[in-house]
Amino acid sequence: MVKCLPEDLDAVFSALSDPTRRAIVQRLAGGEASISELAAPFDVSLPAVTKHLAVLERAGLLTHRKVGRVRRCKLVSAPLRVADDWLAFYRTFWDARLDAFAQHLAAVKDPSA
Repeated sequence: MVKCLPEDLDAVFSALSDPTRRAIVQRLAGGEASISELAAPFDVSLPAVTKHLAVLERAGLLTHRKVGRVRRCKLVSAPLRVADDWLAFYRTFWDARLDAFAQHLAAVKDPSA
C-alpha cells in the first residue's frame, strides 16, 4: 500500500463526497479544461464552481495554470491512486467475506454438497 498521511486521505474522500466535485473530476479525467468549461454543465454560479475547484486543489486532485486570462485545470491522479490503494484492502476483505457467504448459502440450499 502507498503510504500517505491520514489527513491527506481524509481530504481526498471529503473532496469526492460532493457530487459536483465528482463530476468535475470525471470531466477532468478526459483532459484539461477551463473553469468556464467545467462550470457549463452546472446550474450554479462561476464563484461556486471556483470554490469547488479550490477544495479539489487543496486535496491535491487538481492543478491549474494560467493561459492569458484563462485558468486551465488538470486532474492529478496520484491522490486517487492512494485512495484506491486504501480501498483495495477492504475490497479484498469484502470479496473474501462475500465468497464465504455464497458458499454458506450454497451449502444451505443443497446440504449434500
